Amino acid sequence: MNLSNSRFALTLLAAALTMSLASCGNKDDKKIATQVAAKVGSEEISVHQINQILSRTNTAGSSPQAAQTMSRDVLEKLIDQQLAVEQAIENKLHRSPDVVSQIEAARRDILARAYLQQFAGALPKPTPEEAKKYYSDHPQLFAQRRVFNMQELVAPVSPGVADQLRSFAADGKPIEEAASWLKSKDIKFGGGSATRSAEQIPLELLARVHPLKDGQSLVIEAAKGITLLRIASSQLAPVDEATALPRIEQFLTNQRAGEAVAAKLKQLRASAKITYMGEFVKPEGATATEPAAPASASTPAGAQAPASDEKMQTAIEKGIAGIK
Repeated sequence: MNLSNSRFALTLLAAALTMSLASCGNKDDKKIATQVAAKVGSEEISVHQINQILSRTNTAGSSPQAAQTMSRDVLEKLIDQQLAVEQAIENKLHRSPDVVSQIEAARRDILARAYLQQFAGALPKPTPEEAKKYYSDHPQLFAQRRVFNMQELVAPVSPGVADQLRSFAADGKPIEEAASWLKSKDIKFGGGSATRSAEQIPLELLARVHPLKDGQSLVIEAAKGITLLRIASSQLAPVDEATALPRIEQFLTNQRAGEAVAAKLKQLRASAKITYMGEFVKPEGATATEPAAPASASTPAGAQAPASDEKMQTAIEKGIAGIK
């Protein structure tokens, strides 16, 4: 069973369990509602444990019956897990240095994430006005959103290549002509084609792609290569404001949290005494490398993080996909 992030199953499971347990709760029936789902020897497996796993399960739209079936599947897996745990303890694996270090690493990770989630959860939510402004400021992602059939050709940085590819783009030449020219010069290149919607293209690149008409091309220069990107065809696929606003609000929430967490970690680093030891001692004058800002958990259709050179190099492979 695929366990991905969702909170929806928690409500479904609670309803299903309440119905199934409460239905037997009359005076003539000895069965009563309990928070214990099963016992493995003397160890109990609780409904809370099942709920915790199902809270990370993508069951949007599932019926109460389907949720109950999933809860039983989870319970069986937890029983298998408990049996394996008992065997591990019996074989004293919980005292193994490797296992102890893994348990400690998991503990540290859980505590760190719990703090950062608590910190991010206390931040103010974006206002409806902010979401509406984002919608109006990015028509290429919403009101004027397009789906592009793109062709791209990626060549190495080499004298004259960028100028020649720009010439092909300016003259509206088919991408096949650029490929033939590169072959004639014995220059190795890569390429491909794919259909991508506006939100799957890095925002800085989209600002250059959106004005292009079908059949037009542009050249993207980056440190690792030169890309000739051609719009083979496109179609208008607008997203109305009512549909976009909830996604935008979630994106702005995630973006704000990521920025705040990065700033908080920078502040904590500045106030802490951090001493690098051994081979990790930094040369004099070198500054500590700050951690990258955490990526947001999801992005709305049409909202991206800034594109790096690598992302700019290939719009098709490096584009940031929005949520469905």
